[in-house]
Amino acid sequence: MRAPVAWTVRGAAGVLTGAALGHTLWNGLAEPGAALAFATLITVGELARRDPLGRHPAPLGSAGALAYALLGQNAGQPTHHGVLQTVAVVVAAVLAGIVPHIARGRGPALDHLSRRVLTVAFAAACFQPLYNSGRLEQWVGQGPYLVGYLLSLLGLTALCDAVLAAALAGARTGRPYGPLLHDELRAQLGVGSAICATGVVMALGAAVAGLWAVTVFSGPLLLTQLSFHRITAIRTTYRQTITSLARATEIAGCTRPGHSRRVAALSCAVGRELGLSERELTVLEYAALMHDIGQLSLVDPVPDGATAGLPDGEARRIAELGGEVARQTGVPAEVAVVVERQADPYREQPTAARIVRTVNAYDDLVGGSRHPGGSLAALERLRLGTGHDYQPEVVECLARVLARGGRGRVVPVPPG
Repeated sequence: MRAPVAWTVRGAAGVLTGAALGHTLWNGLAEPGAALAFATLITVGELARRDPLGRHPAPLGSAGALAYALLGQNAGQPTHHGVLQTVAVVVAAVLAGIVPHIARGRGPALDHLSRRVLTVAFAAACFQPLYNSGRLEQWVGQGPYLVGYLLSLLGLTALCDAVLAAALAGARTGRPYGPLLHDELRAQLGVGSAICATGVVMALGAAVAGLWAVTVFSGPLLLTQLSFHRITAIRTTYRQTITSLARATEIAGCTRPGHSRRVAALSCAVGRELGLSERELTVLEYAALMHDIGQLSLVDPVPDGATAGLPDGEARRIAELGGEVARQTGVPAEVAVVVERQADPYREQPTAARIVRTVNAYDDLVGGSRHPGGSLAALERLRLGTGHDYQPEVVECLARVLARGGRGRVVPVPPG
């Protein structure tokens, strides 16, 4: 069912794009000055994107597209560009903006373009026909009620975008739809709110002051986009720092090469299978990377770093040492809690700790071997321990993840 949903979305976007471009080429551009101004804004927004793969929004381009979809007047004069021209201008501008990214082999995914087409078309379809026919003015007038209508419409547009993004991500990754939709809605509350608010302000400003308002109101959002890039860079650096700290156990000879990265990769895959949110997956990844850091405090290292076979008391002591070390590194408190509770009975653990404990035991048991018999034997050992040590649901999720790994869906990090 997932693949047909994705192809339906892409097909609908493709048909709509073809109809919009054909209509615009046949009839010509209405108000070409306004079309050029907004197309330039969208193109600049795409060129300024530092995430060319399309995983994060391009605030300036997205706001410009929404503003053009909601443009009813230009300096007091009514506009007549309509829904299909809106889609055509936005598509042409986005394509112009992503050409340099494609030339470097880093163009956005088709799903990103499909979402942009459908969400802009939705906003324009809910505004342009009503406004151009005069019905919207009869219903809400030109005062604050119009602003309220536009904000409500953008809220629905954001919801539409979140639904599409979750559906496409579910088709691509196989993750449950509910947690994906929750993550997308949370993302819309962040930078999505700024995009929608700026889109409304641009449209209303251009209606009164003309196209100069587009330039004036795009400045704050451009600063927001630069701040967004800086935050993303900080998060990337932070993750790299944690990864480097996790490798300290390998460098010291306390664990096998690649162990922490394999545990982190498999833990995140199991977490997605269980439907964890993006924030929970981030905590899980950090905790999985640092789960063995307590071994740096030991006088006599555990042979090969395999803590799965230790007595319960010794395993808990190492986990508590790891929690103390994690807190001193400045990681979020949730990460330290997962590290220090990974050796508790699973009924007393948070979900992330249950996953880390199970995956860590699996990697210890297979000893880095790629032999299928080793994996099957390790899973059987984990199933035998579901009465006290390992949560049955986590073990079965791990089994499903490993089964898909043979087809390339999940590839654990190899040793070294």
